Amino acid sequence: MTRKISSPIKQKLLLILAAGLALSLTRSARKQFYILKSIPKEFRRIDRNYLWRILSEFHRDRLVNYREDKDGEITMTLSERGRKQILKLNLDQLEIKVPARWDKKWRLVIFDIPEKIKPAREALRDKLKDLGLFELQHSVWVWPYQCRDEINFIVEVFDIRQYVRLVEADSITNEADLLLRFNLMK
Repeated sequence: MTRKISSPIKQKLLLILAAGLALSLTRSARKQFYILKSIPKEFRRIDRNYLWRILSEFHRDRLVNYREDKDGEITMTLSERGRKQILKLNLDQLEIKVPARWDKKWRLVIFDIPEKIKPAREALRDKLKDLGLFELQHSVWVWPYQCRDEINFIVEVFDIRQYVRLVEADSITNEADLLLRFNLMK
């Protein structure tokens, strides 16, 4: 399992790779000049030794693919594992937009995730709570606004699609409690 990347520089470097840019480096001073001209000013100020340490760490953690040409030019691109790490970075910034008007529908997130992947189940619960969903019952969470895309994204990140269902409902018994909880009483 990959460690969480908390350094802003490491996160930005991964995001550059995620944007589809191949990070090319070389030991040739002439080629270094051309490469440095093409990258943002912010990254030109990064200590080159620190940059090499970060990239070596990414390669060791299999977040990037590494290729060195005969002329000494090194190309690094984001690996599949690196793409998953980017999804996790994006997951940390995920929010559900609250519309001006409620459409009078409830969204229920229902899951039954096996014990063998308990960490994914706990991560899902934590993320649903962080997003503001309310635990109606054990493994049943409720939200009054559209959240299909966000829930699908979370399910993909944790690789638990087969265990999670999203239901839209017009009413729920004892709805008054939920209307109060989500400040929807008018």
